[in-house]
Amino acid sequence: MDKEKIIYHIRGLLKAIGEDPEREGLKETPERVAEMLAEVLEGTAYSNHDIAEMFGKTFSSPENGADEAIVMKDITVFSYCEHHMALMYDMTVNVGYIPRGKVLGLSKIARICDMAAKRLQLQERLGRDIAEIISEAAGTPDVGVKITGSHSCMTARGIKNPSSRTETRTYFGAFKTDSDLKKLLN
Repeated sequence: MDKEKIIYHIRGLLKAIGEDPEREGLKETPERVAEMLAEVLEGTAYSNHDIAEMFGKTFSSPENGADEAIVMKDITVFSYCEHHMALMYDMTVNVGYIPRGKVLGLSKIARICDMAAKRLQLQERLGRDIAEIISEAAGTPDVGVKITGSHSCMTARGIKNPSSRTETRTYFGAFKTDSDLKKLLN
């Protein structure tokens, strides 16, 4: 990420909206915005494969119950809409997968969701990215992801509907056809 270019363009943006980037409250704003963007868009630097390798710590799955789904719910993430660069917030992710000989460390599931969200995103793509990463990291074709969230491009601008929530679901493998597996994500 080129922080110097971000600083330059944020100064220009401040001028374009009629602000004085040299006034007291704004003097360091371009630098703060560059730091913030480096943090909240960190996932941009990594492919799904990179993230799977980064957080792919697994353990042997127990022999009994090895084909039962593992589900983690209410993982909190936020992201930024690629259409408006507006905040997607109050987002929860539910992830389920069927282990095939190995299980992911629980914190790794949350870390995968967080890093995939740290990109300019669409909620639909975010669900697919998380499912792809979990599938690769856990070595299983059977993954389901449900995301529910609010989008400030809907709640704070445009239609200005503050109660609207968007729900997306992504299913791979057995989750596509097994209604009982789909129910686990609710």
